[in-house]
Amino acid sequence: MLEALNFRVILEYMPLYLQCFAATLWLSALSLLGAILVGIIACAMRLSQSWFLKRMAGIYIESIRSTPLLAQLYFFYFGLPSLGIMMPEWVTGVIALTLNSGAYYAEIIRAGIQAISYGQIEAGISSGLSYFQRMRNIILPQPLGMTIRPMLGQAIVLVKDSSLLSLISIMELTRAGQMLTSDRFMPTEGFLTTAAFYLVIYYMLKVFSSWSEKRLVFQETH
Repeated sequence: MLEALNFRVILEYMPLYLQCFAATLWLSALSLLGAILVGIIACAMRLSQSWFLKRMAGIYIESIRSTPLLAQLYFFYFGLPSLGIMMPEWVTGVIALTLNSGAYYAEIIRAGIQAISYGQIEAGISSGLSYFQRMRNIILPQPLGMTIRPMLGQAIVLVKDSSLLSLISIMELTRAGQMLTSDRFMPTEGFLTTAAFYLVIYYMLKVFSSWSEKRLVFQETH
């Protein structure tokens, strides 16, 4: 199979792939940071004592999880301009990825928080800590070790979902494969190279996850 590949064409398009690889990295990183932040906020709202905040967080999480990302992306890309809200394509893509993954991160973090014994929360209350102080100092740090793996899994999903941004003409890895295929009619070379770059990102995240887990274990034993 490898003998049938035209490596000369792949090398010719390698500068484009490297440019799109860098774009995929920063778009995914920006979306991931935003998703974790949105997830923490939505989780805090869903666990709050306020019925209104709980309801708003529930509507957001269930709405996102029950609709496909492509529909959400098209809503932001085509729907918002019709309402007079204009944004660059990359901003639209980052917002769509952030809000989509944020709903899943909210549930991952909530599951980790609910695994904490209620006695620790009561201790925080008896110490006079406010709700947000308890979340910051007692509750949120503990689930980190338990949720590293599912959070990594969602990060990988986010990176793969970033391929949909090619549908709104954002230059990322899948778009590079589409351009090679369109220019040279070589879909095997185009998308196999794209898949190889996604595999590199996957192993980068896997190595980071393993390092994070070992560091957390080391800190707990000291």
